[in-house]
Amino acid sequence: MGRLIKLVVVLAVLGFAGLTGYAYLADLSPVAKEVKLPVTLHAD
Repeated sequence: MGRLIKLVVVLAVLGFAGLTGYAYLADLSPVAKEVKLPVTLHAD
């Protein structure tokens, strides 16, 4: 039972480290583009 708990803890630590590494190293910046939309104002 101790081995199973140790395995789960090790997998959780490795998963957290992998997720942290992916967040820091991956290109997660959004693609920027200009958007022009006509706006009709109804000011009565």
